[in-house]
Amino acid sequence: MARTISYQKQMTHHLLPEISRDWLRDVTNCFLIRDPAEVIASYIKKNPEAQLNDLGFVQQAEIFDFVRRQTGSIPPVIDADDVVRDPERMLRLLCDAIGVEFSDAMLSWPPGPRDTDGIWAKYWYAEVERSTGFQLYRERKIELPDHLREMEQRCRECYEQLHAVRLR
Repeated sequence: MARTISYQKQMTHHLLPEISRDWLRDVTNCFLIRDPAEVIASYIKKNPEAQLNDLGFVQQAEIFDFVRRQTGSIPPVIDADDVVRDPERMLRLLCDAIGVEFSDAMLSWPPGPRDTDGIWAKYWYAEVERSTGFQLYRERKIELPDHLREMEQRCRECYEQLHAVRLR
């Protein structure tokens, strides 16, 4: 019997605390993480006045803990760097973890915008729209302004919690 897969990308900082998270028990949750320094460096290009809650790390850790408690298991976590280093391997691991058949079609896509990109696409997706597949991994040296060090450290604490249980 064929299954229908419905994908939702949730921005963790958009799942406000006053909104019930009970529905998360009834879906397959996967968590994508990315190094906090890279996230902050990218984010401040669009919003130089970034605040901790704008970045979603604290919320992601809270949601991860909620899902883990509710399901009694550790939901799959993948790190963006691991995906870029070896896209096929990481996507195969993720597919295995959630019971989805891997397809080579997951490794490439046509360039351009998609109807499903949503309202934020014009602000964030220009590079994705130009791409047709995963870019080769390249080491990046990120230097954040001193006033963001404390925020980066708090984000890193949340990131490390999920990084420790990521798929490998």
